[in-house]
Amino acid sequence: MVQHEKYMQRCIELAELGIGYVSPNPMVGAVVVSGDKIIGEGYHHKYGEAHAEVNAINQVISKFPNADELLKQSTIYVSLEPCAHYGKTPPCADLIIKHQIPKAVIGCRDPFSRVDGKGIDKLKDAGVDVTLGVLEQECQWLNRRFFTRVQKHRPYIILKWAQTSDGFFAPDDKTQHWITGTESRKLVHQWRSEEDAVLVGKNTAAVDNPQLNVRYAQGKSPKRVVIDRRLELNLSLNVFDQSVETLIFNEIKTNIEGKNKYIALEDFERYVPQYILFQLYLQDIQSVIIEGGAHTLNSFIEADLWDEARIFTGEKELMKGIKAPAVSGKTIGEFSPGNDKLMIVIRG
Repeated sequence: MVQHEKYMQRCIELAELGIGYVSPNPMVGAVVVSGDKIIGEGYHHKYGEAHAEVNAINQVISKFPNADELLKQSTIYVSLEPCAHYGKTPPCADLIIKHQIPKAVIGCRDPFSRVDGKGIDKLKDAGVDVTLGVLEQECQWLNRRFFTRVQKHRPYIILKWAQTSDGFFAPDDKTQHWITGTESRKLVHQWRSEEDAVLVGKNTAAVDNPQLNVRYAQGKSPKRVVIDRRLELNLSLNVFDQSVETLIFNEIKTNIEGKNKYIALEDFERYVPQYILFQLYLQDIQSVIIEGGAHTLNSFIEADLWDEARIFTGEKELMKGIKAPAVSGKTIGEFSPGNDKLMIVIRG
């Protein structure tokens, strides 16, 4: 089992390389092992392209003249159950069977209804020796965004905010006030590159005029989501600059103007977080970072619609102002980017 865990850990490391590029697919890594040596490895690089198993097996074929014989004596490790259906690519379970790989070690089952046990059953029916559940919790955590979308029919929700050392979110006079340092801001940009969308309320868009992009990090900028009930925001703001797709939730109009998509909600008095998340789910948005303001963050907290909170605490004090949101959950990490403190909390 220790050997299994070693190779599954490598699958997880490989899978993580696809973050920000494979959604709405899951992140998956695979390694092919022969004689206690990795002879091929791969991961899912980009949505619509080859899956991890394909890339791992192809690497074996390209590296070894006797690949056919090697594969027939190998074990393939995969962080997520191989698919059993035709989607953008053919079934990976069929590929494993085709190359007569005798053993498969799988991290966790795929909850997607067109897979969910069917890939495992297909392998077993073909005589493949299947081991399931190696580093299962780690593999499930890796794909928490995908699992949330499939099982809860909504995106995975990350709350992010910065607060002063005395617990304030912002001044109460609607002026911009930087709480955290450069290191924290760079980290936030990296996070944005890993998620499908970033969401802010009207006041944050108006006061901070954020670009909500990844200019301090590598990767692609997320889609932007803005809540502007009465369409009061000035169209000269950065969020409307047409650089990326921007969804504007409001009560007035539904229309597409370039990359700006206006989506009218039927009811802006009740269930606004629920309506917004359902619309994002319909558009294959698998994860969203909610970056403010305090009212917007609190509306999702009060609706119990959050999965993870990333809370920065700066050194400064405000003495008065808008109180920072508060969540109750399990702290899974505490870090110190620069002079700031960062706490990661998941819903208990």
